[in-house]
Amino acid sequence: MDSQAFFLDKCGIMKMCFSGFRRSKAPRRIPGARLYLRTDNMKRLFALAALLLLLLGGCRAHVQADIAATTLPVYEFTCRITSGSGLTVTRLVTESVSCLHDYSLNVSQVKAIEAADCVVISGAGLEEFMEDLLRDRITVDASVDIPVLECAHLHHEDHEQADHGHHHETDSHIWLSPANAAAMAKNICRGLSEQYPRHSELFSDNLAALLRDIEALEAYGAQQLQNLKTREMITFHDGFGYFAQAFDLHILEAVEEESGSEASARELIDLICIVREHNLPAIFTEINGSASAGSVIARETGAAVYSLDMAMSGESWFRAMYRNIDTIKEAMG
Repeated sequence: MDSQAFFLDKCGIMKMCFSGFRRSKAPRRIPGARLYLRTDNMKRLFALAALLLLLLGGCRAHVQADIAATTLPVYEFTCRITSGSGLTVTRLVTESVSCLHDYSLNVSQVKAIEAADCVVISGAGLEEFMEDLLRDRITVDASVDIPVLECAHLHHEDHEQADHGHHHETDSHIWLSPANAAAMAKNICRGLSEQYPRHSELFSDNLAALLRDIEALEAYGAQQLQNLKTREMITFHDGFGYFAQAFDLHILEAVEEESGSEASARELIDLICIVREHNLPAIFTEINGSASAGSVIARETGAAVYSLDMAMSGESWFRAMYRNIDTIKEAMG
């Protein structure tokens, strides 16, 4: 069997070469790379390249597990609660997103749902696009008994309406309040205890530790944000209402700006006037959203632009929440 070696080409790309070729056939030189191939090894290399593309490409394979959780917050809470039980958990939405308005599941996500014993959802309408798929599945809804807010944002298409262009709908981003996060964790623990009663005592112990960490986060936020120079803010996402409510902040305007639906010239003028009227030191975009309008307002008013994290994707809900608190402190402290 041929031996194999890996190295970097002049562009910094990892390549693989094979040693032990027969000398009866001269290797073929590929311009621009230090890699020599024999013709009868081309199929092997192509197969390897195809495998790497599948593993590293945009369509990430989702691991089949006992429990499937839709987004980062419920995934992280579920992992904490089931720690030590031997149960496996997979996260369905792994892309960098701030909303699921136009989201659709791929084949591997559907297979992960079908293979799971149960699916943990954030709820409050966030996963409406999955209703048909979840209809016959055991589902743990983390939003049970959590009051939801209405979110108001500037509505680009209907700005001339009598309501001054504001559009109201239910805000599904309940996890941005530490108190709501604690309630979500309790709902998840209750639902999983019903599904796996043999682990209920372990789940309860793990829940207690998780709740202590959430309480510490809430206390940190209250302490850091208690003496801000201003408590008023403009956000370029309509999902920060729960965060603002939790830490006694007031959102003057929430602009739902997405690619292809940027703020109009009139909206920009209105926002510039609000920044000047309230002497806002900063405005806040969403880390995965557009910053084009924010840049215009900053240029016209001198307000700084900061990014907040919707904590729906990424590696840690706790890390995102602490970062949001520190960002608000830096921008408005």
